[in-house]
Order: sequence, then structure tokens, then C-alpha cells
Amino acid sequence: MGTRDEVIKFTDIAMQELQSFTQNMDMAALEKGKALILEAETAHHRVHVTGVGKPGHVAGYIASLLSSTGTPAYELHATEAVHGSSGQVLAGDVVIAISNSGETSELKATVETLKSNGAKIIAVSGNTRSWLAKQGDVALFAGVKQEGDAMNKPPRASILAEILLLQSLSILLQNAKGLNPQQYVKWHPGGALGASIKGGK
Repeated sequence: MGTRDEVIKFTDIAMQELQSFTQNMDMAALEKGKALILEAETAHHRVHVTGVGKPGHVAGYIASLLSSTGTPAYELHATEAVHGSSGQVLAGDVVIAISNSGETSELKATVETLKSNGAKIIAVSGNTRSWLAKQGDVALFAGVKQEGDAMNKPPRASILAEILLLQSLSILLQNAKGLNPQQYVKWHPGGALGASIKGGK
């Protein structure tokens, strides 16, 4: 199989997986996640996002996206959390915890610590029967059957599903708060994006 064929095969599988995922996305669970975050914010609590490995990178992006669209959020390093960093999470705060398997040992220790300290958990997992899903105050499914390559092990399509799911949550929060371009540019004044809003485009 040539290079082009390998890439086309991957993108075809990824698109099929994501189409199936989005068609079956649990809107009721997303609404519960939105409500949990809005309730916490009303009580002056905060939002944190965490994950181990590749989902850890997703956590950083989602924390940044939420912050720039009206929901201040903080990235929580999943392994450092059990070495003192969990102190950034107060009782009543909401933590979005991401793990494809839902069984990652490092994240288990973190979630157990956070829950014992009074945090609410939004669990994002590709396995509805996983340990993480069962620990969540809200459980969001972000699973795929195929990652997109012959090994079907390195996280590719599953990462895209996690991102799409949490982007969808950010849309619900953004719309609930009535975010407009004038508010958005206060948090994102830089770059071509900020300039386009300032220029009325």
C-alpha cells in the first residue's frame, strides 16, 4: 500500500468513526454537564480539566478553549495532582477528567483524591462501563471502535472524539452565557482573530 493509500485509509476510517460518534452523541448527558458547571459557577466554584498522556494534551486545549469562551478553566496536571497540585481544586469545583479507557491508574489516584476533597467529576471516557465513568457525577461517552491504523492502538480517532465532545460542551456553555464577539475579543485580542473582530469582520 502506497503512502497516499495509507493516508486515505486512515482519514476514511477517522471520518466514519466521527460521523457515527456525532450521530449518537448523548445530548442529555452534555446538558447535565453544562448544568453542573453553571451551578458550580453560580456558587463561585471553578472548573478544571485533567487527563494523562494524550488526553492530557486535550485537557490543556479544552481548558484554554473554555476560558476564551466565557468559562474560566484551569488545566490540572493529572500526576502532579497527587503530589500537591490537587490543592488548586476546592470543594464544589468541577473537574473534567479524560481517559479513553477509563482505567488509567494515575488518573484513578487523582480522581479519588479530588472526590475525597469534595470536587464534582465530569468523566469523559470511551468506555461507559469503566471505573472513571462510574465515578463521574456526569459521564460523557467519547468512544470509537477504530483508531484509524493497522495497529488500532495509538490514540487518533479517540482523541478527535474527545475534542469534538468537549467542544460541543463549550458551545452549550458559550450559548448559555450569550457570548458575543465584543466579549470574546476581551479575552482574545491578539492575532488575526482578534484583529478581525476589532475590524468588524
